Amino acid sequence: MLSSNIVQLGIKEIRGLARDPVMLFLIVFSFTFSVYTAATSAPETLNRATIAVVDEDQSPLSGRIATAFYPPYFMKPEFITAAEMDRRMDNGLDTFALDIPPNFQRDLLAGKSPVIQLNVDATRMTQAFSGGGYVQSIVSGEVNEFMQRYRARDEAPVELTLRARFNPELNKGWFSAVASIVNSITMLAIVLSGAALIREREHGTIEHLLVMPVTPLEIMISKIWSMGLVVLLASTLSFVVIVQGLLHIPLQGSILLFLCGAALHLFATTTLGIFLATMAGSMPQFGLLLMLVLLPLQMLSGAQTPRESMPEFVQNIMLAAPNTHFVMLSQSILFRGAGLDVVWPQFTMLVVIGAALFAISLRRFRAFLR
Repeated sequence: MLSSNIVQLGIKEIRGLARDPVMLFLIVFSFTFSVYTAATSAPETLNRATIAVVDEDQSPLSGRIATAFYPPYFMKPEFITAAEMDRRMDNGLDTFALDIPPNFQRDLLAGKSPVIQLNVDATRMTQAFSGGGYVQSIVSGEVNEFMQRYRARDEAPVELTLRARFNPELNKGWFSAVASIVNSITMLAIVLSGAALIREREHGTIEHLLVMPVTPLEIMISKIWSMGLVVLLASTLSFVVIVQGLLHIPLQGSILLFLCGAALHLFATTTLGIFLATMAGSMPQFGLLLMLVLLPLQMLSGAQTPRESMPEFVQNIMLAAPNTHFVMLSQSILFRGAGLDVVWPQFTMLVVIGAALFAISLRRFRAFLR
């Protein structure tokens, strides 16, 4: 009888979700378009930055400097006048504007220290942050080669052979696509389970459940398995169709092992979503709580930036969050091909955290029903 009630209530939740076009769109968007754009968008490093050159010297050296900027780091330079420089940057046409002063080559050969002016549009923070160093390196390299009268590579005393494991192309899209799916699993698990409970309250069906021969435990478990199953199926299709099929990103480890870890993570996060829904009185309040909880979870879990770069006390606090361990096992399995003998500590922690959240949420849910 217990299992029958849980199954029937879970099917009811899936039918309710099927009649909610907004939630369906969110699921489809998160596991398709969002994953694709995360993998194919411009990387954080310098990429096809626009640059203009004001060549007031018109010398062979200034010509060498101007032609040293080329894709993929820079677009082909635009040659402009000094009067156009500020106007073009104000209009957002150029990210960098290099002004080579008159008599630059003559002063350099005379042993003087001429100055080249570089203007940077710092509103484009990502490119401006790293682009200045690229420009300085290119200009310095061209000037040094011109002064030495030949172009040659410096021979290092030790030759370093680089071998990039797991991602030999150093393709940021491989990491971004997987990280996007991991973040979407966490977000949708919390959103769908919490919204399912609030939908019951707003539609007045929670009172119908209370007069039926079902217990709070059955109601809660039904929402957990139904919403968790939806997210698990959607993430599986995303890996197969989008990551491996459309983007051709190779995955090193076992998808089945990853899905087992995802199921444990979904158990913890759907329980967390129900707990947040019992704290909120309406869907707008649930949305505010979601922002306060979800943003720190995703930013500090290691999915966006390495945990090692965070303060130690933040790392220790985030060990109590389920998605921290989920991110660790996801990266180990999908990037490094790890097996259960490597990721069993993360599996164990997900079980412990999920059980603790379930006990707390069940107690809160019973009080919420009363």
